[in-house]
Amino acid sequence: MAIKEVVKNPATILTTPTKEVEVINEGIIELLDDLYDTMVEYDGVGIAAPQIDVGLRVAIVELGEDILEMINPIVLETKGEEEDVEGCLSFPELYGMVKRPTYVKIEAADREGRIYELEVEDFEARAILHEIDHLNGVLFDSKITRILTEEELEEMYAEEGEEE
Repeated sequence: MAIKEVVKNPATILTTPTKEVEVINEGIIELLDDLYDTMVEYDGVGIAAPQIDVGLRVAIVELGEDILEMINPIVLETKGEEEDVEGCLSFPELYGMVKRPTYVKIEAADREGRIYELEVEDFEARAILHEIDHLNGVLFDSKITRILTEEELEEMYAEEGEEE
C-alpha cells in the first residue's frame, strides 16, 4: 500500500480508455489499496486507476462508511438527471456544474473476483459515474455546463452548512 502521485490534466492516460482486468491477482489488490491510500491522502470521494497512471478498469468510491471497489465496472442502467457541482483530483482548481443521471445500476467485480450488481442514487450515483467516465477516458471538464468561481463554491458550502 502506498500513496501515489495523482496525474493532473493534461495527460494522455486520462483520456485513453482503460484495459479490462483479465485476472484479479496480488497486483490488482495492491492497486485497490494504493487507490484507497491515495484517495484518503488527497481527500477525494473516489479515484480511478488512470489517475495514478495505471490504464486498467479499476476504481473506488467512498459510499458513506464503506469503500466500493469496482473492477471492470459496467453501467447497466441509468435514470433521471440532475445538475450539481463536481470537482476532480486531476483538476485541483476546477469546479463546475455537471449534469448526470440521479440513478445508476452497475455490475462489477470485487477484490475476490465476485461479480456484484449495485443500484445507487443521487450523490453516490454521481460519484460512481464520474469514476467510470475516467475508465472510459472521459473527463468531467468535457461535461461542465458552467465553471464555478471560488467565491460561488464557498457560498454554496456556506449555505449547505446553514441548512444542517
